[in-house]
Amino acid sequence: MTAVDAPRAIRHPVPYYAQWESRDLVPAIVAGDLRAADDPLWQKSGAATAEEYGFWSWRMCGMACLRMALDHWRGGAPPSVTLAEECREAGAYVRHADRVDGLIYAPFAAYARRRWGLFAESRPELTAAAVRDELAAGRLVMLSVHPSIRTPGARPAARGGHLVLAVGADDEHLVLHNPSGFPDGTQEFAHLPWVELEHFYAGRGVVLGPHARPLP
Repeated sequence: MTAVDAPRAIRHPVPYYAQWESRDLVPAIVAGDLRAADDPLWQKSGAATAEEYGFWSWRMCGMACLRMALDHWRGGAPPSVTLAEECREAGAYVRHADRVDGLIYAPFAAYARRRWGLFAESRPELTAAAVRDELAAGRLVMLSVHPSIRTPGARPAARGGHLVLAVGADDEHLVLHNPSGFPDGTQEFAHLPWVELEHFYAGRGVVLGPHARPLP
């Protein structure tokens, strides 16, 4: 029996954060009907200006995942742009005038270990079975997926480019918190059939745990 076929259901009670402060406005922002800088809750992000928030918010999926993990294990999390600037200083983001390179997994994992005392491991190769095993061991997994994962039945031409947080699993499904999911049921505890994962998943990610050393 493989890890994916294991019968025990797993569901970690992880709080949800969207990569935009107003989670109910994500569909409008993604569709281009509302500028991210016009998010009425932008000041909660820790950004100095609305434009700065708007710039970072599109690159904030990894920070949303980190905030979820920190809130789950530490009972709270800093604002998203505050974390992003710390990650930039740690080399996990490289900022240019009009773009950001990253999240770069290895320096991000080193930052999460040093700054927050988490178990954090960059995994350039991570199978679906290994994801299930990590969840069963009490850890959470940041997965590189295509952003269209929020759309049932989507078949993107590429995989990866967006980070979601795996928070549970059962026989049939992987359970995800998606920072750019919609309030229609694809934001928190979204159930993705294992057979659908391969259409979106790039086979890499970051494993997070509550302690600097792995759990047994």
